[in-house]
Amino acid sequence: MRPSARELARRILALAAPTTLLSALQVAALLVETWIAARLGREALAGWAVVLPFALLLGQMSAGAMGGGVVSAIARALGAKQPEEAAALALHALLIALGFAMMFVVVLAVFPWTVLGWIGGPVAAAAGAPYAAVMFGLGAIPAWLANTLASILRGGGRHGLAARVLNLAWLAYPALGFLLADTLGMGLVGLGLSFALCFWVAAGVMAAVVASGAAGFAVKLRVPLRWARFQRILAVGATACLLAFVANLTTILVTARLAVHGAAAVAAYGVAARLEFMMIPLAFGVGSALTALVGRAVGGGDWETARRTAWVGGGMALALCSAIGVSVAVWPMGFAMLFASDAEVARIAAEALRWIGPAFGGFGLGMAMYFAAMGAGKMGWPVVAGFSRLGIAVVGGWLLSDVVGMGMAGQFLAVALGITAYGVLAAGAVRRGVWGG
Repeated sequence: MRPSARELARRILALAAPTTLLSALQVAALLVETWIAARLGREALAGWAVVLPFALLLGQMSAGAMGGGVVSAIARALGAKQPEEAAALALHALLIALGFAMMFVVVLAVFPWTVLGWIGGPVAAAAGAPYAAVMFGLGAIPAWLANTLASILRGGGRHGLAARVLNLAWLAYPALGFLLADTLGMGLVGLGLSFALCFWVAAGVMAAVVASGAAGFAVKLRVPLRWARFQRILAVGATACLLAFVANLTTILVTARLAVHGAAAVAAYGVAARLEFMMIPLAFGVGSALTALVGRAVGGGDWETARRTAWVGGGMALALCSAIGVSVAVWPMGFAMLFASDAEVARIAAEALRWIGPAFGGFGLGMAMYFAAMGAGKMGWPVVAGFSRLGIAVVGGWLLSDVVGMGMAGQFLAVALGITAYGVLAAGAVRRGVWGG
């Protein structure tokens, strides 16, 4: 007998609760980070804004995208009663993490002035490049390791344990960031150093936890490396990383388009984009549970339960993110003033939130279905949804802003339409003809 919708919701909530608490702490830490950057002045906020898409990309790839591939692969192995295979996959996952972390180090710690200057111009690049060099040069490797080890635990159904360890990092980060950036006068570099220190500690603790066998199996360091195992993780994780890159490329290209309006517009969109992308950790609470539950159902050959689980979780994420989005759209200036002491920055940020806020619900729905698709190993439609969002936000932004003559409001409307299309397409794929027989 298949579980009812109420039973599925109970299972999702049981796994999602600890991760949702982690997500709430992460959201709080990121809000404080935005506030600290705003206290440092318009130029510093602009520098922070151009680094923001890459900081988001780091977290999305390591925790949600490749992390989802790790959870999916391990959950399916355990669902098929193969703990030895799960242990081998864990080692392969850690090697993948090191490889991807080095890409962030090379691009953003070695060439930050070039990359950031192309996006936000010389003023933003001058403020953001030292921050990026420290954050990614010292923090990319521990962030990838900590999040991958957490994903190994989630694949074994230990969501609560994974969350408790990462909670420590996100509790310490804003306090240490304020001390270094504001009190000790290190500015944005202090934020980057705080991030690195917190995640080195988290990675060390997480490694000890996983080594103890807490995931339900002992990770072995002497396992034959096989391409088939890398492929099992990368088939989902690499595709999900592509989607994370596309999502942040959207933010990068929109920021580049807004750069012609000056540093205030760049800083303002950084505030709006931060609130928009805060839906990711909120949806991640439900999404991480969906990846594990859907993965186990698929591993056992029960596609009907997998589809119903995805829809129940998607509805939960839609309701949560819609409530936040409507609140942001109704009181945009109140939210903008929390993170922008500059009047012009606050005005532009409020205009952006007025347009984009109502689309937050669609973003939450799309993210939940994206995580569910990772568990199912069905990433085709999420790819279509991600590229649709990019095309509508950038090309649609050019049409509405430049051709129609709506200015910045047209660009913000295009961003909202792209987010909505993302949610609709990702959800519409969860049906019998696409997922299973």
